[in-house]
Amino acid sequence: MSGAQTMTSYNRDFLGYGPQPPQPHWPGQARVAISLVINVEEGSEFSIRRGDEVNDRIFDMLAEPSGHPDIAMESHFDYGPRAGYWRIMRVLERHKVPATLSATGETAAFYPWLFRDAVGRGHEVSAHGWRWEAHGALTPEQESDRIARTFEALGEASGTPPVGWHTRGTASPLTRDLLIRHGGFLYDSDAYDDDLPRTIGADSSRPHVIVPYALDTNDMRFQLPNGFRDGADFARYLCAAYDWLWEEGATSPKMMSIGLHMRIIGRPARIGGLASFLDHVAARGGAWFATREAIARHWLRQHPLQPSPQSFPQPGDIRS
Repeated sequence: MSGAQTMTSYNRDFLGYGPQPPQPHWPGQARVAISLVINVEEGSEFSIRRGDEVNDRIFDMLAEPSGHPDIAMESHFDYGPRAGYWRIMRVLERHKVPATLSATGETAAFYPWLFRDAVGRGHEVSAHGWRWEAHGALTPEQESDRIARTFEALGEASGTPPVGWHTRGTASPLTRDLLIRHGGFLYDSDAYDDDLPRTIGADSSRPHVIVPYALDTNDMRFQLPNGFRDGADFARYLCAAYDWLWEEGATSPKMMSIGLHMRIIGRPARIGGLASFLDHVAARGGAWFATREAIARHWLRQHPLQPSPQSFPQPGDIRS
């Protein structure tokens, strides 16, 4: 695979759809397609117990380096599958909305019961890497192996092979090409640059959908110093995003991604924010709640393959 080929999927396009984005024609003439993503990572965090050099330090508490397994930090993560998952499922069931579980491959071995339960409830299971790690430093062989292992593990646990992928942190220049070459993936979410999906591919026989993700409408901001303070704060932000997209959606429908984590939004003082947002959307109307797979398949039917963008200068081409 040549260098030119590996970078094709990641070239920067500063125009995108421009002033006239395509009509997605969401089902039911919805103004906004809403994608709820539950990130399932618990157990895949870095831990000296597992032979990693360090323990993970990102959570409601900041752990001090000790050289030993961090039992407290591990228990914070363990809250997700033990308690947070069930609380989130009850809220989704009450509002009758589907979600996409974006899961690391390792979690399929740690708690396979969770994936069987989620699929039984009508949710999607997609891939979030083998471990909770970035791909930027992996060799092509390492990355290809991780993609294949993740695909197999999640498919075995859930009974349905994953068709979606999202790299935690940094994707490599090869990630998207390797996903397409694998052949089992319909879409990836390694983009944060738009409010609509797009279809790419060398030809119509192997199209690939990019379903953008978002980090501002994400409960991970509870962990940031200037992030969400409580459930009501989270709900206000989500409602503001939805209301703006709803207004735009009268003529130009969009999609909205909401990132959730079992160990974060699943806490009692935060889960109400998600419930309040779902109540707000139900009262206002105009939404299509869908898994990312459903959004990708719908987009592919409406926009099978979009023409390649015009040639844009890349950062390396610009000289002062």
